[in-house]
Amino acid sequence: MGQTNVTSWRDFVFLGFSSFGELQLLLFALFLFLYLFTLTSNVFIIIVTRLDSHLHTPMYLFLSFLSFSETCYTLGIIPRMLSGLAMGDQAISYVGCAAQMFFSASWACTNCFLLAAMGFDRYVAICAPLYYASRMNPTLCAQLVGTSFLSGYFFGLGMTLVIFHLSFCSSHEIQHFFCDMPPVLSLACGDTGLSELGILILSLLVLLVSFFFITVSYTFILVAILKIPSAEGQKKAFSTCASHLTVVIIHYGCASFMYLRPKASYSLERDQLIAVTYTVVTPLLNPVVYSLRNRAVQTALRNVFRGRLLGKGCRLP
Repeated sequence: MGQTNVTSWRDFVFLGFSSFGELQLLLFALFLFLYLFTLTSNVFIIIVTRLDSHLHTPMYLFLSFLSFSETCYTLGIIPRMLSGLAMGDQAISYVGCAAQMFFSASWACTNCFLLAAMGFDRYVAICAPLYYASRMNPTLCAQLVGTSFLSGYFFGLGMTLVIFHLSFCSSHEIQHFFCDMPPVLSLACGDTGLSELGILILSLLVLLVSFFFITVSYTFILVAILKIPSAEGQKKAFSTCASHLTVVIIHYGCASFMYLRPKASYSLERDQLIAVTYTVVTPLLNPVVYSLRNRAVQTALRNVFRGRLLGKGCRLP
């Protein structure tokens, strides 16, 4: 078949879960439960950090924005995936595919930069606790959050343009459940070497630059922790970073596997498993691992609910 520009098609078609047959309804129920739990938990974190004055600190400010970013990221992918599983509608327009790629890539990049900002926050808290309040002032926090969001949109737009300036031919069937970069790029006609290089460079800039700042922060943190004389003090200091490190390892591990490798190594089954991890499972980490297991957040949740119930005339023990 000769080269045909993709704009001559009305739709792309997702084939991600087409081989699961009757299991699609089971997957729908599972993913819907996980998504509703993730969405509800992240919204609770955002609300609680705004209502409880004890959480008006840089650490929880970054947590709330990470929850917001994760919520927006999942909104661009999971509802469309659930619709396809439930009703079998696996078609998406050319413009819709480009928009989904832009928003998912933008929020994913934003998450990387927010995690780097959170690493810097932990560095100041542990390595310079006496200067924490003055250094992590509202102006700096706003600049870090704003830079994270603007950088995310910039890189997301660049990645989307690199893909969608190409022509597509032979097939419009996407071997995936959303418009991710590798499976869409695999549909392009002709030589895609420059586009692959462009995606690799942009991905490297996002992942390696943000991960470099996280690594530097934790190098200084580790040195500071090792200088603490008591084992209990070291354990307490490290516990303030454990959740952040967990999120970082899984987030960067999945992203690096998906975007820092050649096109020839793509595998439908393996890539879908990794994609499910970073689109469905990883967003659970922020509210569960990072926030809801935090005593300050748990106390704030109880205080908020107690205040709401007492305001309605209910008595709590």
